Amino acid sequence: MSVVDNAIYVDGRRKLAPTSLDTAFSALRTCPDHGRSFAWIGMLRPGADEIESVAREFALHELAVEDTVNQHQRPKMERYGETTFVVLRPARYVDPVEVITLGEVHLFLGPEFAITVRHADEPNLAEVRKHLEDDPDLLAHGPYAVLWGVLDRVVDDYVPVLEGLQDDVDQIEEQVFNGDAGVSKRIYQLTREVIAFHRAVEPLRDIFAQMRWRFGKNGEHTDVELRRRMRDVEDHYTRVLERVENFRALLTNLVNVQATLVAQRQNEEMARMTEAGYEQNEQVKRISSWAAIAFAPTLVAGIYGMNFDHMPELHWTLGYPFALMLMVLTGAVLWVLFKHNDWL
Repeated sequence: MSVVDNAIYVDGRRKLAPTSLDTAFSALRTCPDHGRSFAWIGMLRPGADEIESVAREFALHELAVEDTVNQHQRPKMERYGETTFVVLRPARYVDPVEVITLGEVHLFLGPEFAITVRHADEPNLAEVRKHLEDDPDLLAHGPYAVLWGVLDRVVDDYVPVLEGLQDDVDQIEEQVFNGDAGVSKRIYQLTREVIAFHRAVEPLRDIFAQMRWRFGKNGEHTDVELRRRMRDVEDHYTRVLERVENFRALLTNLVNVQATLVAQRQNEEMARMTEAGYEQNEQVKRISSWAAIAFAPTLVAGIYGMNFDHMPELHWTLGYPFALMLMVLTGAVLWVLFKHNDWL
């Protein structure tokens, strides 16, 4: 059997610990302290047959039973006659792989019973039971005291998740501003985990809204102490939700900052490439200018160096000085032109 613990409480004190579900049902019905007693049955990964057995004994609604059998429900609180069905999603942060694992806890609350169904090992509701048993005055409030204890534990377990996320977000900020090329993938993965966590946390807002109405002045529960404790848990939850929403906004901003920094680095690289290309063009212009200056006298010398007998001024007395002057003059004219055009 998947029943990890079941007991009958009278005035908040554990009186009976039935050895099976059947004896728990009969003991609850024959309990002489009717009106001051209730049964708390804790189950871990029950099969469909076990859930159906409990459903028949406590007249649980078929839709709530179907949700429990199928699992993977969003957090919610629904009312079926005198029975309240609650779904909670506890969370645990696995830091080495930066993954948030979500569990699932279902509660059936009736006038004389509280049934907790866990589909994962966490949270350990044995600690919640021990804490409530140490405070009989609180547990005497009945099944809704069990709801408070489970809610308080689930919300408290969100805090280590937030701390793990905070450490990872701080590391990502450093990576972004240090120019780490692999940070984009990490941002995307962590954003997915934060979104999944937000989906598990945000619906609790509706649950607390219903609790405020049920424990209000005109509600069905007027226990002042339990109402105070519920408000305290809601305050903790509000801070958790605010931090989760801040993480989502911060990761979105980090994506934008990362994209901006990448674009800035690309622009700087393009500017360096453009500057290098400009410098290269300047060098090419200088080389081309000097090549052109050197080509002019080479052309003159090449022409007059050809072995032909019939050439103008070939036997002219001033031919040699004239050729030298022509070479120098052509080079000087080209130098002046290139210098004027900033090629030299």
